[in-house]
Amino acid sequence: MKVTPDIVRYEFIGTQAKVAESNHLGYVGLGGKVIGETKNTFAIQSEGKPKNIIKESVVFNFQFQDGTIVKIDGKLLVGRPEDRLKKTIKRLW
Repeated sequence: MKVTPDIVRYEFIGTQAKVAESNHLGYVGLGGKVIGETKNTFAIQSEGKPKNIIKESVVFNFQFQDGTIVKIDGKLLVGRPEDRLKKTIKRLW
């Protein structure tokens, strides 16, 4: 998978996610399959239970089907999934 700034437009439901960094210490290390998404949260199936994680205060590691692992700041993912398709990201490199 080619990683570009357009990665924020990707559909994250069904991918493996792990919380790399967070302001909330209870979230760090939490991981599992993304089973749902709202404007401000991801629902992750962790240890058989769904956990809602607030996007804005977290940095995620997402693992895609081909094994690629991408670190994404949750602040870039805030918003409804259908609205992220319209969002443009300024390249920083």
